[in-house]
Amino acid sequence: MAPPKRYPKSNRRKDGLRLVAREHATVLLCKPAAYYDDSLNVSWGCQDQYEVIKQLGKGKYGEVYEGINLRLGARDKDRVCVIKVMRPVKEHRLRREVKILQHVSGGPNIVRLLDVVRDPETKTPSFVFDFVDAMPFKELQAAVTDLDVRYYIFQLLIALDYCHSRGIMHRDVKPGNVLIDHSKRELKLIDWGLADFYQPGKEYPVRVATRFYKGPELLVDIKDYTYSLDVWGVGCMMAALVFKKPVFFRGEDEFDQLVKVVRVLGSDGLYAYCDKYGVELDPRLAQLCGYRARVAWRKFVNSDNSHLASAEAFDLLDRLLKYDHHERLTCQEALQHAYFDPVREGLPGFKPLPEPMAQMLAVLEARRRQQGQQQEDQGGAGGSGSAAGDGDGGGGGGGGAGPSRGPSASAPAAAQEAMAVA
Repeated sequence: MAPPKRYPKSNRRKDGLRLVAREHATVLLCKPAAYYDDSLNVSWGCQDQYEVIKQLGKGKYGEVYEGINLRLGARDKDRVCVIKVMRPVKEHRLRREVKILQHVSGGPNIVRLLDVVRDPETKTPSFVFDFVDAMPFKELQAAVTDLDVRYYIFQLLIALDYCHSRGIMHRDVKPGNVLIDHSKRELKLIDWGLADFYQPGKEYPVRVATRFYKGPELLVDIKDYTYSLDVWGVGCMMAALVFKKPVFFRGEDEFDQLVKVVRVLGSDGLYAYCDKYGVELDPRLAQLCGYRARVAWRKFVNSDNSHLASAEAFDLLDRLLKYDHHERLTCQEALQHAYFDPVREGLPGFKPLPEPMAQMLAVLEARRRQQGQQQEDQGGAGGSGSAAGDGDGGGGGGGGAGPSRGPSASAPAAAQEAMAVA
C-alpha cells in the first residue's frame, strides 16, 4: 500500500473513526465525581520524621532518595523507604497524582504509598514509598531465563490490569518505572506522575510517555487514546528482554521514533491505521516512513538470545505491538496467552476467562487464523526484510504469527465478535 500523495503541513485528525476502550471503559460511570476530579484535600504529614540517606535518581518531575523513617525501629521492614521530592508542579496535577496513588496503592505489583509530606517553609511536597532493591535493567537482561521473562511480563500485566480496572491509565510504562528485585522475584510498577483517569471519548495530551515507549497513537497525534497505550509499553519492554536490546525502538526524535517502528512493523499497517482513524501525516514524516515491508521476529534472533525466543513469544509480541491501539490485546486478554502457560501453572487461584467466552474466542480465533493462512497462500502476506533501526534501536516487528493455543491467544477482533455473539 503506497502512502497518500498529498499531506497537510502537520499530522492532522479528520473526522475519522473514534472508538472507546474494549475493557474497563465505563469504570468511572460507576464512581462518584470525587473519585476522579481535582477536589482532593491532601492531608500532609510531617517531613521531619524522615531522613535522606542518598540520591537514587532524578527526573523531569522530581528527585528520588533512599531514606529512613526515624519513628520506626531498625528491624521494622518499613524503616527504609524511598522519598520522592517533587519539583514545582500545578496544584491540580499534584492532587491528581496523590488521588491516583491512593486508588492503586497496595494493588498487586504496585508500589505502596506510605506517606505524603510537605516542607513547612518551602511547601515542597514529597511522597514516601516502599523501598525496592531493584536490579538495573541491563543487569537484569543478562541474568534472566526464558521463564523469568515470562514471569515478569506476566506480573507487569497484572499490575496494569489492576489500575485499568480502576479507570486509570499509567501512560509511562518503561523499564525505569518497573522495579524488579530479582533475588526475591518481585516486581513493582512505580511513578504515577503521568497517569490519568480514562474517560471514553475524552481527548488527552500526546506529550506523555517516554519517547522510546510511545505508542503510534501518540506519534500520529491521536488524542482519544485508551488503556492500550500501556500495552504498547509492555510490548516494547518484552521485546527488549527477549532480544536482549537495551532499547527496542530507539528514535532520535518524535518523527524518527515512528520511522524506527515502521522499519520493522512495515508501512502498510501504518497507512491503514491512519486511514482508519482519519489521520493525515505530516509530509516530511510520510517521506521518512516511505514503504517498508514487515520484518519477521526471527530476524532478531541470535546466539545470545535464542534461548528466550519462541513461537509463543513472537505471537504475543505481534498482538501487543499493533499500530491500531484498538486491536491490541487488553491486559486481561494478554494474561490468557499461551506464552504464560508455564507461569500460570504455578499460580493457584488465577482466574481464566469464563468458559463460554473462552470457547467462543477459540472458535473465532481459529477462523481468523485460517483466513490469514489462506491470504498467505495467495501471496498476500507481508515479506520479510533486513532488521531496521540502528545500534540498539532497531526494534522488531512480527513476520508470521507463531502458533496460538485455544483462547489464551485470542485476538481483539475475535473478542469483539464474541462479545457481540454473547
